[in-house]
Amino acid sequence: MVKGWDYMATLRRGDHGSGVAEIREILVRLGLLNTPAASATHAGVSIGDVFDADCEAAVLAFQQERGLMVDGIVGRATYSALREASYYLGKRMLTYMVAAPMTGDDVATLQGRLQNLGFYHGLVDGVFGDVTHQAVCRYQSESDLTPDGICGPATLRALERLGSRVTGGSPHAIREEEHVRRSGPQLTGKRILIDPFPGDAGEEEKSLLWDVAARLEGRMAAAGMITSLSHDRHTSRTDEEKAFTANVIDADLMIALRLGNYPNPQANGVATFYFGNHHGSYSTIGRNLAGYIQREVVARTPLLDCRVHERTWNLLRLTRMPTVVLEAGYFSNQHDRELLMAPESRDTIAEAVLVAVKRLYLQGRDDRPTGTYTFADLLEAEQLNY
Repeated sequence: MVKGWDYMATLRRGDHGSGVAEIREILVRLGLLNTPAASATHAGVSIGDVFDADCEAAVLAFQQERGLMVDGIVGRATYSALREASYYLGKRMLTYMVAAPMTGDDVATLQGRLQNLGFYHGLVDGVFGDVTHQAVCRYQSESDLTPDGICGPATLRALERLGSRVTGGSPHAIREEEHVRRSGPQLTGKRILIDPFPGDAGEEEKSLLWDVAARLEGRMAAAGMITSLSHDRHTSRTDEEKAFTANVIDADLMIALRLGNYPNPQANGVATFYFGNHHGSYSTIGRNLAGYIQREVVARTPLLDCRVHERTWNLLRLTRMPTVVLEAGYFSNQHDRELLMAPESRDTIAEAVLVAVKRLYLQGRDDRPTGTYTFADLLEAEQLNY
């Protein structure tokens, strides 16, 4: 039994209490769970307070829809997403808070409306950051409202009175693609932040990922790129802190290296992730880079192709630049782990990632079959004057 709700607690099937009641209420409002009769009880406990099979199925559906780990368990990430989903535009006043930006579906709805009106040019990510604040200020100025960046009743009424303008695709996608085009095909001078492992990785897992990161960093440096690591080997940082670092140094790309872990040791293979959400907003360049990395790693190693996926992880949505997460095999799988223990395999993965980055900036020019572009080819291409 769970007595009360702790933000850091974990709720799963069989639990009951006020935390479960809160979760069920949100799931009911989202249409994922039926409302039980107020008087219904089971073993003396109100059904509205029980994490039963129906509640678990609703959580699984919610996690699938929101790009979360689909395990039916409400931990920190799922609870945060549930709380964000509980907000609808008009339920609360929205404003920019530097230290802890407001997040929620109401923010995403606001961003979408401002985007349709031509004022917002960022990702519809549900984060009320500086870009959203400036967009609200611009809209207020043109609507004869006080340009304070606060979305309150007057701003909401003004938004409701206006219809949507016809727009030519996602402004954020256009800006991302134009930035890559303008930066040119050469890698020299491009700033890359490498995140070698999550804070909860074990020592052996850290060693493998750190080694891949070192090999990748060395190759990037040889190609003239400016590389940084999100943290040192002995420091644990949250995804929010890593995203802040990436934004401060104004990186062109962020690449996170991970290994999968799963209770079933049969789970194996490589997968790559980029930012995308149920609002239909995603990082175009992030998706392109994830696809290049996935194809290069699969072509060069015997790892199973687990494909490319969109996710809403904070590391992906809080970074202003395109960010991808590469899960280069399952540490919990004997075959994948043994493959990664071989230095030549880690060399191959590092080379695959670098070649994928080069393909991103080449934009189809001088393209070669996947898996055939070598590090030597890349260094030679860097000497050419495009």
